[in-house]
Amino acid sequence: MPQLRISEIFFSLQGETSRIGLPTVFVRLTGCPLRCAYCDTSYAFTGGQDMSVAEILQQVAGYTPRHVTVTGGEPLAQKNCLYLLGALCDAGYEVSLETGGSLDIGEVDARVARVLDIKTPASGEAEKNRWENLPLLTTHDEVKFVLCDESDYLWARQVLQQYCLAEKCAVLFSPAHGTLNPTELAEWILRDRLPVRMQLQLHKLLWNNAPGH
Repeated sequence: MPQLRISEIFFSLQGETSRIGLPTVFVRLTGCPLRCAYCDTSYAFTGGQDMSVAEILQQVAGYTPRHVTVTGGEPLAQKNCLYLLGALCDAGYEVSLETGGSLDIGEVDARVARVLDIKTPASGEAEKNRWENLPLLTTHDEVKFVLCDESDYLWARQVLQQYCLAEKCAVLFSPAHGTLNPTELAEWILRDRLPVRMQLQLHKLLWNNAPGH
């Protein structure tokens, strides 16, 4: 049975995306090739424990969830992530994948909702964006921009329009926690009539981003 390096498995409320607020089991994989300036899960860069897919499925089932999110780190950095995603779908869960956007999403099981980050200039990792992923997006997927300042917002607005992203899938704009005033972002979105969903990170409001939440 394939194995993966797991940072943590926990049950919480989904803090982001269109599934915000839904009770969800999170499977956080260890490791990430990116080092974004605002990263809030750097503890998942290293450590963790090796688990077989069977062990992961058993632990997930203990929470009797409907929704499961595979996240990181960068989950696609482990090749067996693709196997895990398929196994979770086969088990009957509604599965989403949170990926940083630097790796190919083309082999992800079609039943999985792919939440794709597009890294902005202030993240420090914009040059790592894999633009070839964008034509692969469907209405089942979502794109997320984490914005640090007005320059990031203007850059994201241009990408939104250039790639007609809102016609492909839901687009999420989120202020980097503690960096960009959410009210300012809301006003920019309204001013420009952008077809996006603004979101705040529910888990940070509730639990201050403590591990396990």
